Amino acid sequence: MGLMKKRLAIVSTHPIQYNAPLFKLLSKQEWLSIKVFYTWGQSKGKVFDPGFGKDREWDIPLLDGYDYQFVENISGEPGSHHFKGIINPSLISEIEAYNPDGLLVFGWSFQSHLKVIRYFNKRMPVIFRGDSTLLDEPAQFTVRKIVRRFFLRWVYSHVDYVLYAGTANRHYFEQLGLKSHQLLFAPHAIENERFSDEDGVYEQDAFFWRRELGIKDHELVFLFAGKLEPKKDPELLLNTFMKLGLHDARLIFVGDGVLEASLKEKANTDSRIIFLPFQNQSRMPVVYRLGNIFVLPSKGPGETWGLAVNEAMACGRPVLVSDKCGCATDLVKNHHNGFIIRARDENEWKCALQYLGEHRNMAPLLGEASGQLIKNWNFLKQVAVIKDIFINEPAAK
Repeated sequence: MGLMKKRLAIVSTHPIQYNAPLFKLLSKQEWLSIKVFYTWGQSKGKVFDPGFGKDREWDIPLLDGYDYQFVENISGEPGSHHFKGIINPSLISEIEAYNPDGLLVFGWSFQSHLKVIRYFNKRMPVIFRGDSTLLDEPAQFTVRKIVRRFFLRWVYSHVDYVLYAGTANRHYFEQLGLKSHQLLFAPHAIENERFSDEDGVYEQDAFFWRRELGIKDHELVFLFAGKLEPKKDPELLLNTFMKLGLHDARLIFVGDGVLEASLKEKANTDSRIIFLPFQNQSRMPVVYRLGNIFVLPSKGPGETWGLAVNEAMACGRPVLVSDKCGCATDLVKNHHNGFIIRARDENEWKCALQYLGEHRNMAPLLGEASGQLIKNWNFLKQVAVIKDIFINEPAAK
């Protein structure tokens, strides 16, 4: 006799490429039925991305293969960038109409999400997913820090289980009162298969693209791909690279954002530096292969993970990552698949770039290690943890 199907209601603001594969995979499970309630009702089409400063619409399917609905959002300033951007008077009744056995909520810092967590607390298992860390928190205790800690403890007191993304994220929840039996490891993941290249097509496309950009075969390419915004600190990377006397090396920035104009102006005298515009999701497996080494120099605040690192690793690339990225401790092993470097420390970044420039034969070996390591960070493990909650007694991890 098969398992009786459980019903899981999932609350998320809007469709994103990092959640859609999980929802599709969950919907295929014989023991589970899901329905996703998207609370930013206006996000059916394009959504405004404050980081890019413009509307974005992904070119891969984000709504295929699972049940969902967009809930009416009556906010006067709709969006996922502030607490009152998500207000859904009908959300609770719509979830109750679905009659779920459990609730999974992505993020609490929206009016409706917090209201839902509080309402369903004690009525059914409430599972929470968020990737916050304490990496940006000041060491000294201030009144503001103490008040925030008390408030967050109150928020999470309404949660039964947390799907933590990695080491820094787990530490955050431990500091805010969650017990070990509530903390279940659900590794931050991307669609690894979409970035793999078994037939070599992506590598070939990248090879010809590099030729079009005037990059010679022997040149070492450092790649930054993401929003050109202060928290990711592309300016530090630019300054560091420009001060290096590295010949036969290039730096590529892929993306746009508020720093784009100033970065281009500063780099206009250095022919080694290339800027490429924002590339949509279907193109990213080729983009990462333009570079020999992926670089994420974020200084924060708010680089809670850095899923671009997962993507670059899935493309078999070494990674240089700052210690302000939530993923650093878990995904980067010094001298194995890359290096962790102190944020804002221009001298340390300079040494790292110089070292890799002088030992460029290391890059393929480091990249191979990246590809192997990231295989364990996948959506199947997230599904297994959710199954534990409903079918088995979850073991403390």
